[in-house]
Amino acid sequence: MPRHVTIVLDSAGVGALEDAAAFGDASGANTIGNTAAALGRLNLPHFEELGLGNVTDVAGVAPLNSRRAAYGRLREKSLGKDTITGHWEMVGIITSIPFPTYPRGFPPEIVAMFSQVAGKPPLANEPASGTEIIERLGLQHQETGRPILYTSADSVFQVAVHEDTVPLSTLYDWCERARQHLVAPNNVNRVIARPFIGRSGAYARTANRRDYAVAPPQNLLDRLATHGIPVHAVGKISDIYDGRGIATSTRVVDDAQALERTLELMDRVDHGLIFTNLNDFDSKFGHRRDVRGYAAALERLDARIPELLSRMQVGDRLLFTADHGCDPTAPGSDHTREYVPFIEVGNPARTGPLGTLEGLQTVGASIEETLRWN
Repeated sequence: MPRHVTIVLDSAGVGALEDAAAFGDASGANTIGNTAAALGRLNLPHFEELGLGNVTDVAGVAPLNSRRAAYGRLREKSLGKDTITGHWEMVGIITSIPFPTYPRGFPPEIVAMFSQVAGKPPLANEPASGTEIIERLGLQHQETGRPILYTSADSVFQVAVHEDTVPLSTLYDWCERARQHLVAPNNVNRVIARPFIGRSGAYARTANRRDYAVAPPQNLLDRLATHGIPVHAVGKISDIYDGRGIATSTRVVDDAQALERTLELMDRVDHGLIFTNLNDFDSKFGHRRDVRGYAAALERLDARIPELLSRMQVGDRLLFTADHGCDPTAPGSDHTREYVPFIEVGNPARTGPLGTLEGLQTVGASIEETLRWN
């Protein structure tokens, strides 16, 4: 049986969807395209060879009619622009009722619940940038021990604590217990533990983040597990699917380590799905509106594509895609509602331009075609 390697460039959108305005986004959002335009060009020779320049206009990336890959863009069917909604659709789950969001903070009953869980009332309870809010409230948190509770435009319940003030085991316990209480109509799609370190004026989030997702409906990963086909998760993939259908999971500190772990799996795993999320694009550069950082991350990934291609075996497929956008040139700090790229290597029946395809479940269809068990 071959392998399917799915690499999700978290937030690497390729142009605003037609309904972007309904999600608070401008019609000109384009994470990869606008990043390139803002800097004049991107140096992505390997993505160029795989057809990225045909998916959207990318300054410095020519629209080559490559036959090395199949390339196009996917139109999301689900109502959302977040990690869970995008990844779930990849495995066949269409979210027709959006998860709840809290633009004015969580209601009193939710705050009261979490106050009981933590033994003290939280600070903040507002939408905020994660780096900004720990800088603003980190010292007060350390002085009082009160956790920092915040959300965003996405359906998230985020809890930030200093690792020297609240032990990680306590933070994780608080988040696990909050997850149990956050049911409909307050069934946020993720509870996120956001530990940080440092001192006032120099706080920094750590790699000890944990995501507690709402349990997904039955999906492709369950079917793979039923048929004995292993899913090897890299990065936050296991958290996104609540561990369901996952045979092995590797946590990473950054995208460089995620790629190393992916390459190691390609060296030793002889069949199954290798499913990797590259989160730095979103958390370190998209949300922080760091155009140069986003560009550099794309170029670092591009430089490693030859290593990925060299490890492919007969029958394997390698797929690059994304879950949503997070245009670093857009106002604010939130995700953007965009098409996502679909660049597939190794499918002999499909090469060249694909145009626009309906649904992120196209990713799951590629996986199922490769790892078919009938």
